[in-house]
Amino acid sequence: MTQPFAFKQSGHLHPALTDPAAKTLNADKLIGRWLNANRETQGIAEIRVEQDGEQFSVSILGVGADGLIEWPQTGARALANLEEEAGQRAVALAATFDFGFMRAETHLRVNKGVLVIVLFITFSDDSGRANYVNREFYYRED
Repeated sequence: MTQPFAFKQSGHLHPALTDPAAKTLNADKLIGRWLNANRETQGIAEIRVEQDGEQFSVSILGVGADGLIEWPQTGARALANLEEEAGQRAVALAATFDFGFMRAETHLRVNKGVLVIVLFITFSDDSGRANYVNREFYYRED
């Protein structure tokens, strides 16, 4: 069974999305070095977010069988993060890492001082591995 999508006109969008101030939100809370709160993670151990003017970059250290694996640094797109609780307005980031055999799409935001990453993994090789989504939490190190 299919369901039609109903797209809203810009007049029906959340007012914060049409507010010019949303384009100038401060990203300071995202910038820095973040460590996984779960020391036993089998996923991402560390994330570093940097900003140069209006450009953002994300570096990741993943967990491997023989130690940490440095992912290639990639650019990130800034997103308006509209928190429903307490009406918070902040910047979130979306960054994609393409390894050829695997694509990792990350969405990062800070909530109450904790970096939250939602990670979407899709495999494009013939390994038979299942695609998955994961969410992990990080604390600021620096």
